[in-house]
Amino acid sequence: MELLWTIAELFFALILIVASLFLSAMFFEAYRRRNNNKHIDSPAFFEDPTSLKQVPCPHLVDPAEKYISLIIPAFNEEHRLPAALDETIDYLDKRAAMDKSFTYEVLIVDDGSADGTKRVAFDYVRKNSVDNVRVILLGRNHGKGEAIRKGMLHARGEILLMLDADGATKVNDLEKLENKVHNLIRAVASAEDTKDGKSGFRIADIPVAAFGSRAHLEEKALATRKWYRNFLMKGFHIVVLMAAGPGIRDTQCGFKMFTRAAARKLFTNIRLKRYIHIISSCHNVAEYMHANAAIVANGFLLYCFGGCWLMSVSVLGPCRWCFDVELVFLCKQFGIPMLEISVNWSEIPGSKVNLLSIPNMLWELALMSVGYRTRLWKISY
Repeated sequence: MELLWTIAELFFALILIVASLFLSAMFFEAYRRRNNNKHIDSPAFFEDPTSLKQVPCPHLVDPAEKYISLIIPAFNEEHRLPAALDETIDYLDKRAAMDKSFTYEVLIVDDGSADGTKRVAFDYVRKNSVDNVRVILLGRNHGKGEAIRKGMLHARGEILLMLDADGATKVNDLEKLENKVHNLIRAVASAEDTKDGKSGFRIADIPVAAFGSRAHLEEKALATRKWYRNFLMKGFHIVVLMAAGPGIRDTQCGFKMFTRAAARKLFTNIRLKRYIHIISSCHNVAEYMHANAAIVANGFLLYCFGGCWLMSVSVLGPCRWCFDVELVFLCKQFGIPMLEISVNWSEIPGSKVNLLSIPNMLWELALMSVGYRTRLWKISY
């Protein structure tokens, strides 16, 4: 019996040590990323493929020059991008022909693609002019969150729509989000007019966020998916509820609209971009670095606790899920009204999300909670 108690005590002590190391690493990593929202690799520019001239990027703080900007992140989308762009530009051109005040731009953010995505994107710039279709090249893969952030920061629209390159949601569904945003803005503007006696409003100046949602398809999805996928989906919803709170049922739909004022607040503060963390504890750091040179080269941080080195390594891997959750969290922090609108959605082959992303998702959401709730991550108002 005494032996069992000794084993139990050692086991409990081991759990406490591991938990302490994990929490310490989380706090250190949150501290390391405290200014992550301010990081910009290099000045962004657009290249006109016809004249080969570089066109300076506008910035989100500048006044709007277009009615709507569509931001499409693309990573190795050579095959799926053309169909999505054909449908999108055809729809936008038809609206522009019917309404002369409807002006648009499509921003394709090439997230370090290794295939012909850049060539495909520039073909559409040549066909439609650099004023309507622009390409931002990130050079290397940063992940979807950073690709969208970069596109948003350099968009010219009064309202900004992010959508996936696979065309899973039909582009004309933007009218559903657009109409709801307009209705809310009119209500807000009407209330403000009553207070100060002034009339008129600008869409770009009132912060509103509209989230496309597939929640209405959940019942059908539950009936057709395998049990373990339903289990993971429910588990993810619970984790999101704990991290960001209630309000949006489907945080993961890639079809989201923001007014310029909302985008300015959100995308200058967003921090979750592109990290997968490998935690390793070892005394011989030099040996570890030599054995894992390819990983360590992407960035690492060393912590020391009582003579034991803890290494947190950031390796390639886009944080697909957490980026959307952080947007919801920030909307609540800023008091930005959020709308959830049902959109049509279809499964498109070639999804890049896999089960190996789950540990990364849990780490990032925990990190987000620690960073914001301890105020290590300060929000710029």
